[in-house]
Amino acid sequence: MTAMPPQPPATSPAGRGSERDDVRDDVRARLVPPYARPSVHLWTALGVPVPARAAVERLLAWVGPLLVALVAGVLRFWHLGSPKAVIFDETYYAKDAWATVRQGYEASWPKDIDKSVIANPDGVALPLDPGYVVHPPVGKWVIGLGEWFFGFTPFGWRFMTALLGTLSVLMLCRIGRRLFRSTFLGCLAGTLLAVDGLHLVMSRTALLDLVLMFFVLAAFGALLIDRDRARARLAAALPVDAEGRTRPDAVVAETLRLGWRPYRILAGVCLGLAFGTKWNGLVVLAFFGVLTVMWDASARRVAGGGDPYTAMLRRDALPAFVSTVPVAFAVYLASWTGWLLSPDDGKGGYFRDWAAKQGDGGFWSFLPDWLRSLWHYETEVYKFHVGLTSGHTYESNPWSWLVLGRPVSYFYESPAPGTDGCPATEAGKCAREVLALGTPLLWWTACFAVLYVLWRWVFRRDWRAGAVLCALAAGYLPWFNYQERTIFYFYAVVFVPYLCLAVAMMIGALLGPAGSTERRRAIGAIGAGVLVLLIVWNFIYFWPVYTGQTLPMDSWRGRMWLDTWV
Repeated sequence: MTAMPPQPPATSPAGRGSERDDVRDDVRARLVPPYARPSVHLWTALGVPVPARAAVERLLAWVGPLLVALVAGVLRFWHLGSPKAVIFDETYYAKDAWATVRQGYEASWPKDIDKSVIANPDGVALPLDPGYVVHPPVGKWVIGLGEWFFGFTPFGWRFMTALLGTLSVLMLCRIGRRLFRSTFLGCLAGTLLAVDGLHLVMSRTALLDLVLMFFVLAAFGALLIDRDRARARLAAALPVDAEGRTRPDAVVAETLRLGWRPYRILAGVCLGLAFGTKWNGLVVLAFFGVLTVMWDASARRVAGGGDPYTAMLRRDALPAFVSTVPVAFAVYLASWTGWLLSPDDGKGGYFRDWAAKQGDGGFWSFLPDWLRSLWHYETEVYKFHVGLTSGHTYESNPWSWLVLGRPVSYFYESPAPGTDGCPATEAGKCAREVLALGTPLLWWTACFAVLYVLWRWVFRRDWRAGAVLCALAAGYLPWFNYQERTIFYFYAVVFVPYLCLAVAMMIGALLGPAGSTERRRAIGAIGAGVLVLLIVWNFIYFWPVYTGQTLPMDSWRGRMWLDTWV
């Protein structure tokens, strides 16, 4: 199998590998690169007849990702209701979600209500007073959907994050396949995500960040599909010579309108849902907006455009903006429907009555009360976020995230011998913990993979590397602007999929490009296989502290590789 299909040579304004000047090659192959295909030797070894090979390839493109997602689902749903407790920030989001799906807005819960929720959820009354919350509603609607079906229980409030975590593995398999033109590398990226500890823990906990990650990844996938469809449309409009090869054409490249692009609108919807989950989705919207129009300019250059950026600005920039930014903001506003429809007489959502009671007068008084009340709420939330500097035991600086400097303990108990799985033969207490920690070997490998991908982008002008880096930067770099703010490592789950894509891309390079000798491919396969097996072993080793299993104290200490993990 060709793990990493060769990419087109870098382009330049004139000469030196310029795609529009190199008429010897078929431009279609560069606009719409073919997928890697298993080698003839593999088909022969497996006994697959020649007529059936194309059908088997199409089948594997879905069977492989579905099998990886099945494994991920088993890992995420296994004993999902354990620990039977309200762990870490579930104390906010599980209860906010329960109130949101029942009355459309969050309630103000008593501080000591968690034990009552665990002991007798059916006996817990929904508070009447509205609650002041600092995140938009989408994530709570998502979590609340699981509670609606399965009750106000740990399984109920974790169900949807486990489901989205499983689906995100499936999506990454397909995204990786489309990005690298390789089913193998796509499934490898999904497998790495399936065995990442941080992604697993976040999939088994009712927090907002996994929901945010899902919608951002869905938007990334939608934009990839849009890229392929737009380039295929452009290739179809180019002239074909007598030998059947597609030729570049400056007029077509610079004037063709790429038409209706529903996947770009879908990306706008997903980014609106991301923005409606946590505000950093807005930053991703900006990054992805630039990425998609740069892809359009690149396509027009490959097709023969002499001034592709001007052509992009004339033909693509405005449609791209309209199909993403207004759509995202419309979705964001719609996500507040429950709050907007609540009474504005003090019995509705928090600040719902602000304009009617305190917002009279002023320049913006001509706007409807609901809009002014919502804007006031948003400004108060913004002040909270930028002013959040109170210390926390598990806060960390983003500089330390990639090297796992300070993970977050979501849950910890010390069962006595003979109780809760602690062997009666133990001399002292055991440890039971849920630790939000990425699989160490995967993350430390990713540090090198990010450098490799950066090299590919800068020196090889590899668009795939640029796409991975853009998504990674969108989820990671903005946090460096908040060095004084109280922030946590688990925010990094938003960009974990792109770390997995980076590692898969580096492993593809280890396997060797098409045309490598058998010896080169064998050495690469051994090295890549050993690396992947070590990552999987590392995940299995840390499994007990990802899922709250009871361990003898010495076994637990043995997994605390760094002092900062305790």
